[in-house]
Amino acid sequence: MRKDIVYSVSYTTREPRGNERHGVDYFFISEDEFKKRIAENRFLEYAEVHGKWYGTSKDFVLDQVDKGNHVIMDIDVQGAEKILKTGFEMVSIFLLPPDPEILEDRLINRKTDSEEKIKLRLKNAHLEIAKARQFQYLVINDDLDTAVKDVMSIIIAEENRMSRYNDYIENYYGGSK
Repeated sequence: MRKDIVYSVSYTTREPRGNERHGVDYFFISEDEFKKRIAENRFLEYAEVHGKWYGTSKDFVLDQVDKGNHVIMDIDVQGAEKILKTGFEMVSIFLLPPDPEILEDRLINRKTDSEEKIKLRLKNAHLEIAKARQFQYLVINDDLDTAVKDVMSIIIAEENRMSRYNDYIENYYGGSK
């Protein structure tokens, strides 16, 4: 992976699943700490999902953007909608499993949720998929390596978008053309 692409580790109030590690997979914090961070405006976005809170650190994202890095955020539709409403410039990519049966199999096979939670996640997935057209890009996550290549292609395309080269004539031609 490129050094200018960083992953934003989200905060959550849920308990770690399986081999998840604090600060790597999520920052696992108490609900009181999470609500304190909300009051201090420390999240770029946050939402209650499946009965637990999730949020993205505003300071981390802004610091990385200031350094010229691309920040990958693994957020749900609610979070993306909140960020878009702030006017924060971002590229939105909806990751979609190839079909509902594969999504269900993935949730069952990870063996971290009860049958009741899986049903809730599947119900919520249908609601989220209905909002996929709000995103700029769609990546079908059938094969992880292919999905990663697709996301990398989007990043490269966005880097080369003409609107990102405001001063290209001055920089290239010295302003003479």
